[in-house]
This record gives sequence, C-alpha cells and structure tokens, in this order.
Amino acid sequence: MIENKNELPVEQREELFKVLQARFEKNMNRHEGLEWIKIEEKLDANPEKLWSLNEMEVTGGEPDVVGYDKEKDEYTFCDCSKESPKGRRSLCYDLEALESRKKHKPENNAIDVATAMGIELLTEEQYRELQQLGDFDMKSSSWVQTPSDIRELGGALFCDYRFGHVFVYHNGADSYYAARGFRGSLRV
Repeated sequence: MIENKNELPVEQREELFKVLQARFEKNMNRHEGLEWIKIEEKLDANPEKLWSLNEMEVTGGEPDVVGYDKEKDEYTFCDCSKESPKGRRSLCYDLEALESRKKHKPENNAIDVATAMGIELLTEEQYRELQQLGDFDMKSSSWVQTPSDIRELGGALFCDYRFGHVFVYHNGADSYYAARGFRGSLRV
C-alpha cells in the first residue's frame, strides 16, 4: 500500500481510470443508468478519493460503482472481488482487539486499515445489498461494522454467502483467519 500520499502520479491515475472504466462497463448490472463520464469527472475533482480507490484496487478489492444518491450527487464504490480482498485478510477487528491479544498477534486490524485507506467497512445492510449484485464471499468471509453494544462485550460481526443466503456471524473481535478480510465502501 502507498503510505501518507493522498494523490496518485499522472500515469498511475490514467491506468487506474482505465481499470475502473473497464470494470464499470463490464458490470453494468451493478449501476444501471449511470454514465462513466460523470463518475470520472467526480473522481478528477477528488484526487484523494481516487487514491483511496487505488488502495482498494492494490489490495485486491476490485472496486466498482454500486449506487448513486441523487440528493447528495454522490456515487458509492464498493469492493466487488469474488472473495474478501486478499490484501486485507488475517486482520482482527479493531485496535482494542489487537492490543488485547497476548500471543500470535496479526499484523493489523480491519478498522485501522480501512481508515488509513480512506474507506469504511460495509454495514450488514450494505453487505446484503452487495449480494443482490452477485455471489460474493462464497469461500471467504468479511468483517462488517459492529454495533457498539456487541463490541463492548468483546464481539464483532462478519458475513459470508453460502447456500444462496447471507449469513451474519459473531466472533471474538481479536480473532483473525486467513479467509477473513473486510470489504470497504467509498462515497464520491
């Protein structure tokens, strides 16, 4: 991942635009009625958002547009990789959970990685909406935003998609697995 630099060099911007546009055009079912040119204009005006999308891309998220809020004139990007992004796995839920581990600590935690990338973990609702656009996390799972009352008791939520259904589970927030990462969203 790129560190402490929220703007991409011109060549990298152009390459990312090509990748995002190709994915956008290949998956029109995710954003019917939307036009790439308007999204590109928004991204041009918000280089820090483009930087965040690059972070999503380089960690294996394959971000794509999944929504548009007309009132706010805001597009929502989400990680659309078939499985939880490989560059964001083996993370516990948050810093408190990471610090509570006495042995075998993971390298980082999902909340801090998302914050550093300029994105947010999906909510359970956003995760369910994503599953309307395809079958994601059929072999992996993804941390989702966890209500504070669950988090205060040491737990955290994650989701996956099996047997044609979204499942929401709980685990100790300090747990981490090679097949569990997180999916992020970004509003532009």
